[in-house]
Amino acid sequence: MKRIDYMAVAHKAITQIKKGAFLTVKSGKAINTMTIGWANIGHVWRKPIMMVAVRLSRHTFSIIETAEDFTVSMPSSDMKKEIMFCGTKSGRDYNKFEECNLRISDSQKVITPIINVPGLHYECKIVYKSAMDPTYLNQDYDTALYPEKDYHTLYFGEIVDCYEID
Repeated sequence: MKRIDYMAVAHKAITQIKKGAFLTVKSGKAINTMTIGWANIGHVWRKPIMMVAVRLSRHTFSIIETAEDFTVSMPSSDMKKEIMFCGTKSGRDYNKFEECNLRISDSQKVITPIINVPGLHYECKIVYKSAMDPTYLNQDYDTALYPEKDYHTLYFGEIVDCYEID
């Protein structure tokens, strides 16, 4: 494992997230991973922050609501099949780790494990969350991205560790 500066690889990370990454959360004995294609990395409150978005309808939502942290694993190898499965199947109905043969490993600084794959890994402590208020959302975005009105909750995680596994 090679520790890296989170901002030094921010562009690489956002490029990978657009292709799909694994957002993993754990609270108590509950654990799930899901595919994300949206996120932001930057500075808020004088801290390095990653913001992820989870819809209320997702199984992950019920876990992240009581979690202290989350991890984002961005594979550097071809995992299109696994990313597709974890983005289209619910953890309510499937054990995604078993179905996709995803191995988890303990994180370095948070409770939630990482998906043990070559690539970038971010460990984030949740410091703020906010449910979207559609009153403030651009109407074109609302129409195009939320036809079912299943809005996201935004989770801001302080990046407490960032590393790359070869």
